[in-house]
This record gives sequence, structure tokens and C-alpha cells, in this order.
Amino acid sequence: MAKTGDEVSVATLHAGSNEAADMLNGVLVYRLPVDNIYWPFDTETVPSFLSKLRWHAHDTWNSRASDRVARLLDREQPDVVNTHGLSGFSVAVWAQVKMRRIRLVHTLHDFYLLCRNSAFFRNGKVCSRRCRECAFVTMPRKWATSRVDSVVSISQYVLSSHLRYGRFQGVPASVIYNIVESAVKPSDADCNSISRPLVFGYIGRLEQEKGIDLLLEAAGRLNGDWRLRVAGSGKPSFVAQLKRRYSDPRIEWLGFVDAASFYQSIDVTVIPSVWPEPMGRTVIEAFAADRSVICARSGGIPEVAAFGKQVETYIATDVDALAAIMNSALRDGARWRRGGCRDEAAQSVFSEAYIVDRYRAIYSNAKTRRSEA
Repeated sequence: MAKTGDEVSVATLHAGSNEAADMLNGVLVYRLPVDNIYWPFDTETVPSFLSKLRWHAHDTWNSRASDRVARLLDREQPDVVNTHGLSGFSVAVWAQVKMRRIRLVHTLHDFYLLCRNSAFFRNGKVCSRRCRECAFVTMPRKWATSRVDSVVSISQYVLSSHLRYGRFQGVPASVIYNIVESAVKPSDADCNSISRPLVFGYIGRLEQEKGIDLLLEAAGRLNGDWRLRVAGSGKPSFVAQLKRRYSDPRIEWLGFVDAASFYQSIDVTVIPSVWPEPMGRTVIEAFAADRSVICARSGGIPEVAAFGKQVETYIATDVDALAAIMNSALRDGARWRRGGCRDEAAQSVFSEAYIVDRYRAIYSNAKTRRSEA
């Protein structure tokens, strides 16, 4: 939006104790402290159960955070407010926006409005229904969704999940995927030669909910000439355990790597997520790099996988099915080395220009709805 001439300001959270502001690519970024008992995005420190309860109780309606946002609203006087991640802010900020009669659009990236941990995933399993604790904690969030002028979701899966539980009733809704530009392209030295082993690749966090252990188990059932390149990081103890258990020399542990070079070094991207990912950005990144995809039918992943040319899906946690698809790819390597989006129209859905135009239209519709009201 800023590149097309709009004045854009962002309010985000940081681990500091004071407010700060800086310019980033023409956008004024306000960095606010978390008005709660601890910084919630620390992956190393695990708070106690009681501390988590206190944090989430306070995040149900965080008046101090909303007061900070109110001061920014009075300073900036925006035409539109588009909220995204509300964890740490709470839906209390919506009240401040509507009190000033400003157009309000909310973009759904996760399950914050439905679930205490925003993931709809607990103890290694997808929640088939909401627990009483989440239903109680998120009740004020349900009531607050009526304040929104328009809601956008990054997948139909996430939007349908919210509508099913009574969120955003009567609010105009749209699905707009995330921007994934086709900047990651194979080079002239691309290693898609049929004379070498078929190379499978995984890129992302090395965590159990991402299904990395299931992929490694499936790799142990493969026949033929193959390689598996694993890119990403995770808790050192968990990664060390994986490396000890799956020590096949055909598995390469790359750590954190540049995405462009990673996609150039593989033929098939495997996305074995167990948790219901809202969209599955890695799927589109693989298509943008002209790669084929094998992915679990989790969350919004199969929805975006439908845009691909060479794709197979399987039921998440079904290691036998995953291994069978990978073995099928090994038997037909020439076909699996030809991936990417199914056509240019499918690819354009994730382009910056298309998505900016969609949001601009929604901001305009939000204005019309408020005026009619």
C-alpha cells in the first residue's frame, strides 16, 4: 500500500519496556511494549500453567494496550484500520477504533478469536471441537467481532472455522491469500537432471506439529535412489533426537538456509504438517520455484495446493500414504521434476498487485457499509 502512494502506519509489539518508532521502507512503525505479565513470543522460556492462565485472562480485554493504540489513532487519524495479529493487544483495540468512527477491517491469520493458544491444536492433535476453557476465554472476542466492518481470511478453511463458531455474523467476508511473489526461480544451473537421484525437501520449523518426524519415518520406507534435504531449526534437544533416530546418510541436515538456494537444490517439496496451518505458505513458495509438492491435508494447505501443477495430498499422520506417494514419485521422476503453479492465472492470485487491489476494494466497501449504516 505504501508503494502505491498511501500513508501507512503499523502498530506492533516488542520486548522492550518503552514505546519506540522508526521508518521502515516508507512505513512508520510504532513498537509498543506488551502490557501483560511476560513477553509471549519467547521460544526458549516456558511459563508456568498459572502464569499462562493469568496472561490469557488479561489478554481477553487488555485496556492498557487499547489505551496505547487509542493515542496512536488520535495522532495518525487513519481512514482505515486493518488489524491482523491481536495477541497481546486483545479485541479491546477494536472498541477504540469504532469509538472514533474509523473503518475497521480484520484479517484472520490464525485461530486467536477461537482458541486460547491461537492454534486449534493441543497435545499433538488437532482439536475436533473447542474445549470449555477456550470457549470461556474467547467469549468476549465473539461479541467483539460484530464491531468489524469487513473480515478477510488468508484461507477459506480459517474463515469457515470462525463462521462455524458464530464469529463475524452478518459481516462482509472475503478470502485473500498472502503475497508470495515469484522471486524464487530455478537458475540455469538447476539440478533437475533426470540422471541424478530424486531429491525431496523439507523447509520450516523442526517441530513435531510440523510433521518432520513423520516425513523422516516415511523416508525410511523408500525404494530407489533418493535424497532428503531438511532445512530449518528447532529446539536443539528435539533436533538432536531426530538426527540420532534417523541417521541415514541420504538425509542432509542443512539448518537455516536461503530459500532460493534450497528450492534450487530439490525436486519435490514435502509439507507434512499435522497442525491445521491457516494457509501453507511453503506450498506457494514451492510453486513459485517451479517445484512439485506432496502435502498433508491439514488446515488450509490442500486449498492452496489446488493451484499446483504436480501435487499429491494425503491424510496427515498417515505415514504409509506419505511413503507410497514418495515411492510413486521415485518411479516417475521425470513427471515430478515438472512443478509450479498450474497456470499464470493461478500464480497471479498470490501477487502483490492483485492482493493490493483486493484490499483497496475492501477498504472502499467498508466505507460504504459504514455510511449506509
